[in-house]
Amino acid sequence: MEIWHPFTQHGLEEPIIEIETSDREFLITPEGGKIIDGISSWWVNTIGHRRPEIAEAIQKEAQKLHQIIFAGFTHKPALNVAEKLSKFLPENYTRIFFSDSGSTSVEVALKMAVGYHFNKGKTGRSKVVAMEHSYHGDTFGGMSSGARSVFNEPYVKMLFEVERIPCPIEGREEEVINIYKNLLQKEGDKIGAIILEPLVLGSGGMFFYKPFVIEELYKLSKEYGVIFCLDEVMTGFGRTGTMFAFNQTNIIPDIICLSKGLTGGSIPLAATVCTEEIYNAFLSKDKAKMFFHSSSYTANPVACAAACANLEIWEKTDVLADVKKINNFYQGQIERIKKLGGKNVRALGDIFAFEVQAEGNDYVSNIGVKFYEYFRKNDVLLRPLGNTVYIMPPYCITEESLAKIFDVIEGAMKEYL
Repeated sequence: MEIWHPFTQHGLEEPIIEIETSDREFLITPEGGKIIDGISSWWVNTIGHRRPEIAEAIQKEAQKLHQIIFAGFTHKPALNVAEKLSKFLPENYTRIFFSDSGSTSVEVALKMAVGYHFNKGKTGRSKVVAMEHSYHGDTFGGMSSGARSVFNEPYVKMLFEVERIPCPIEGREEEVINIYKNLLQKEGDKIGAIILEPLVLGSGGMFFYKPFVIEELYKLSKEYGVIFCLDEVMTGFGRTGTMFAFNQTNIIPDIICLSKGLTGGSIPLAATVCTEEIYNAFLSKDKAKMFFHSSSYTANPVACAAACANLEIWEKTDVLADVKKINNFYQGQIERIKKLGGKNVRALGDIFAFEVQAEGNDYVSNIGVKFYEYFRKNDVLLRPLGNTVYIMPPYCITEESLAKIFDVIEGAMKEYL
């Protein structure tokens, strides 16, 4: 039996690289070759590959529990995650619901939001608002709230209706705020929730926008009783320079979605965190009003142990100082990339991105394929989003490795532009 790999067009016969082990920012092949992981293995690996503290916690917990039913039962690792995570979040967040991926954390959030209104007798408030170019996962709720694109084109007829507002890139902020305001004035009694990727739209093209937009959209949402959800799956745990992206605003969302960096990139775990108001809408003597959601591996004890070890690292060390060092290095590269032909060169926290002008500027642009092949041959893992090149490494990356990444990017730009 052959393996069918994700986001891979096997018809292009791209080589599939075997990795035997990993260390810090490196993926290591059986032959001993070292590949710099410039995208944190799809944004999950925040503090470095194969952290010994996390590995030890996984091993220790695996001697006690592998998986137990989480309906009607609990365990110490889950209780510890809730306690440790609460130290990094405002006290408004009183409830945590576990799942197993970023996409399922979004499904949970959307079901919480719509179920909140339903249990309060507002059954017509089931519409969701999301941004153009957004990405919220590959399950059907995630695809529905995400942008319609080549990612989900075959399934469009199966996706539920979502109202769209534009991405508030620089210069369009007030326009987008007004579009949302007008939408609420017309459809406010039908809209149950808005879900946003805060500050950065990831897979849609690494689009950045300002914190004040989130604040204004939040104020409007509160005025019309719309549940405000932030998808912090990618932006959480330091990616934008703060623990969570919403920390750069003056608001507290009703619901946040967390995954990727929750276990430091070790094993899958997700959490949807909400306020007591959301929880209370499901609290009843009527069993029919319970929150009907679960997965077989909800709050897996081994995954929770990994998350606890990761959160302990955050407690004991200044992880964000490493993010700041990376961003400082980025600032010295912006003019270099501009001179090479990079467009809209930008950096936020651990994220560096720019566009190159090429035919077919979208996800399946041929320039992305050419760049990816060049990077791979030079032992750097970067996966351009079409003509958008981005870097998002583990925070432990050395300046030497960062320098190599930019040298390899320069080589690709000189070769193909």
